[in-house]
Amino acid sequence: MLLVVAKRPAAGQTKTRLCPPLSGEAAAALYACFLRDTLDVMRQVPNVERGIVYLPEAALDYFSALAPDMQLSLQQGADLGERLDHLLTAALEAGVSQAVVMDSDSPTLPADYLVQAFDALDGPSDVVLGPCEDGGYYLIGLKQPQPRLLRDVQMSTPNVVRDTLALAEQLGLKVALLPTWYDVDTVAELARLRAELRDAPLHTARHTRAFLTQEDNAA
Repeated sequence: MLLVVAKRPAAGQTKTRLCPPLSGEAAAALYACFLRDTLDVMRQVPNVERGIVYLPEAALDYFSALAPDMQLSLQQGADLGERLDHLLTAALEAGVSQAVVMDSDSPTLPADYLVQAFDALDGPSDVVLGPCEDGGYYLIGLKQPQPRLLRDVQMSTPNVVRDTLALAEQLGLKVALLPTWYDVDTVAELARLRAELRDAPLHTARHTRAFLTQEDNAA
């Protein structure tokens, strides 16, 4: 099962670290493009079920229209670690043999990295992690519930991957690491994304590319 955590875009609440230079409305519109491109990447992974785990509760209609081909469920938990544990455990207890969850902030993530995640879980690895350059991760996958690995690690710090690896070692879990990538939360990361898209094939992150081109033309 391949899942993505997502929130309905809302001006003033979405990608606020990009404001300025973006307005609140533009930042929300950019994230909507990130989300569409992330769903396109997910659709390139063969032979997996796909789902969106969303917030807020009132966003069901938005996500139903955005991705009628994907399963939808509401995020549950007081913080990110609880929410990740809940959605991964729910998927595994529902009968899937592997559950992988990714973020929606990496619109140019190669689909092959997602394929590698499932390949790793097909082997001896208990956990697969996709590290971000900021110390977090863009993906985590499991084949058995591991509540401590998610609930006992403080999220949204520069040490998330390091702390997750240390805890996995304590728990006797074998971890596979995917190639490092980046998510787009800051102005510097947005500049990096622009530079990457200048050299990338035109089909890469097509929604984000169209939005940024429109913004550049309007400037």
